[in-house]
Amino acid sequence: MVPDTTTSPRTGRQELLTALGEIEQRVLWLSAATIDHANRVRPNPTGLKVGGHQASCASMVSIMTTLWFHELTADDRVSVKPHASPALHAVNHLLGELPAEALTTLRSFGGLQSYPSRTKDPDPVDYSTGSVGIGATAPIWGALARRYVEGRFPGAGTGRQYALLGDAELDEGACWEAVQDPMVAGLGEVVWIVDLNRQSLDRVVPALSAERLAGMFEAAGWQVLTLKYGEQLTELFSRPGGEALRTRLDTMGNPEYQRLLRCTPAELRDRLPGTGSTREPLERLVATLDDDALHSAVRNLGGHDLGALLDAYAAIDDTRPTVILAYTVKGRGLHSEGHPQNHSSLLTRDQLADLATRTGADPDDPWRPLPVGAAARLCAERAEELRRPPVERIAPPPVPTDFGRTPGGTGTTQQAFGRALLDLSRSAPEAAARVVTVSPDVSSSTNLGGWLNKVGVWSPTERVDWFADDAETILHWRENPTGQHVELGIAETNLVGLLGELGATWSRWGQPLLPIGIMYDPFVNRALEPWQFGIYAGGQSLLVGTPSGVTLAPEGGAHQSITTPSLGLEQPGCTTWEPAFAQDAEWCVLAALSLLGRPDGGSAYLRLSTRPVDQSLAAVPADPAARERRRRQAVAGAYGLRRAEGTPDVTLAAMGAMVPEALAAADRLASLGVAADVVCVTSPGLLFRATQARRGLDDAPQWVLDQAFPADRAAPLVTLLDGHPHTLAFLGTVHNTPVTPLGVTHFGQSGALDEVYRHHGIDTESVVRAALDLTHRP
Repeated sequence: MVPDTTTSPRTGRQELLTALGEIEQRVLWLSAATIDHANRVRPNPTGLKVGGHQASCASMVSIMTTLWFHELTADDRVSVKPHASPALHAVNHLLGELPAEALTTLRSFGGLQSYPSRTKDPDPVDYSTGSVGIGATAPIWGALARRYVEGRFPGAGTGRQYALLGDAELDEGACWEAVQDPMVAGLGEVVWIVDLNRQSLDRVVPALSAERLAGMFEAAGWQVLTLKYGEQLTELFSRPGGEALRTRLDTMGNPEYQRLLRCTPAELRDRLPGTGSTREPLERLVATLDDDALHSAVRNLGGHDLGALLDAYAAIDDTRPTVILAYTVKGRGLHSEGHPQNHSSLLTRDQLADLATRTGADPDDPWRPLPVGAAARLCAERAEELRRPPVERIAPPPVPTDFGRTPGGTGTTQQAFGRALLDLSRSAPEAAARVVTVSPDVSSSTNLGGWLNKVGVWSPTERVDWFADDAETILHWRENPTGQHVELGIAETNLVGLLGELGATWSRWGQPLLPIGIMYDPFVNRALEPWQFGIYAGGQSLLVGTPSGVTLAPEGGAHQSITTPSLGLEQPGCTTWEPAFAQDAEWCVLAALSLLGRPDGGSAYLRLSTRPVDQSLAAVPADPAARERRRRQAVAGAYGLRRAEGTPDVTLAAMGAMVPEALAAADRLASLGVAADVVCVTSPGLLFRATQARRGLDDAPQWVLDQAFPADRAAPLVTLLDGHPHTLAFLGTVHNTPVTPLGVTHFGQSGALDEVYRHHGIDTESVVRAALDLTHRP
């Protein structure tokens, strides 16, 4: 490091702090200049606001400087709060990871992203952030994913997992769901650093209590380190009147403190002493300080004290999670510091020039390198220490496409999913060894029992199963480091957060996993945002929503999902399937697993049902070639399940649990002299992409449309699903035929299955009526 062996420890520390201080000032300047360039220098012919967050960056520069230029190792990972993205790019620039010209591309097309992105930014970004709460919790799940990988496929190494978050981010319930989950208490590599600037977007937070926050973290088993005051204030507390100063600052409300930051020295001398018993001793103490000392003292908080930050990092207890509550000033060092509306404010040209003077930068050459000296040497040394070797990626084992058996009798697609996992363990043990399942305390009710009994439950240490000798115990809860199922509490956001990180291990450490998350389908909506963000960040996983739809008739509207089929259709980077039969479910599960853990892969969503269906209705071909053709069609999005003799009068395109109603309707229509084809839709998303490709709007394969909806059999369409009808309404555009979409458009009711289907107009009678209307039959 900067100090050499000839210096005393104190001298060496001071040299280090001096170098860090110079880097800190350059990070402050570069982040502000990058945002200014995006808004005022780069041409903007549309006149639309570009934006950026100079104040949010400024409150983080001390924390980020001490982390990157002293504390981090190459094995550590850091999630940076969204609005500090320019500060992260400034740090990466000083480490040689980002050329100067890239700093001119913030928020431009193809340039630096508005918020840190693992997949879109050109410089190192450990975690994508941008939706508050998700970036905070991601390192928790990243730590768990690293432990899981290291325990089974060594090579993920060690290292801390840091989250840099704003205090307003702690308003998100997802943070506390993660903090208190029993699985988290033993993750000692997790460190949260809270930028406690006590401001939100529009205002000063009136009653934020660090003591209350500390108590909540401590109750969850976390170590709490609080950095409230810096060295200058701490020294003042030891002087005559110092205790009065501490009492005054400790009892002062956040808005009053923020107002002091906007005061002139003369105003400070009047306002700081207050009106109570502290006034007289404080007036005497303040009288001993010149204007510059008084100005710096009121903003001398622990989150900006480089030495205090280094000491806090040294005090981290690696046996449990740690949170550092670092008091900061939003906008520190800028003319907007402490202002309630500084969140998106921009420095004026004069203010930027003043900042350049104070930080040793040149506004006419904003990207000029640091001068030769200790700070520049420290940047170069840290760049070498933090450089990570290229990740050697292991290709995931091949996943079979077909187990070769045909389910018979009566069964559900949910049951077929559980059986598919067991069959995978027998037919492809190498692929099965990469599978890890995650559920929020619903394992037994989602047909995972057989899988759990076979592979066990993952735990960092082995735990005693006290019910192992209980003869009535069906589900054996064997917890050990070799288990392949992770059970979280009932919090769907935690599940998909972990799912995203398990799905990113192939890109972080070169070890692909095949992660599968299982939850009740109605609660996919609750998990939607972090699930989407995990996909955006490059996490590849299979999400299984089961049971689903109003087919859960006795459960009532609270547990009947309506919108999830269309959500799967609309989610980028994700293929959605809703199989009707056990055979289709098996094929789709295997197809989904084959997408995972690879650079050209992606995520998948399966919507499954607990409705028992006669499997003979699937009419799976016995001939091997015909069977393979059916399989290819099923995983591509649809197949012709029944063809009427001659030219059809109508086509019934049904999905999932509603296929039996479509088949029954086709029989009824035939008795009325109406010829009906029945098409089994398995993936509306894949079919939509195929229709877009026909118009040159996508590059997806189109052949499935020709096979499932051949032009010579084009007819008016009735579409049918247990979900919102617009999900399949686009199928009328395949051949520009009339279409009547049937589905669920309002909240459900409890009742018997036939009653609920009739209530929503998705029963056999409704299908027959819609078909007759389309064909203009009397």
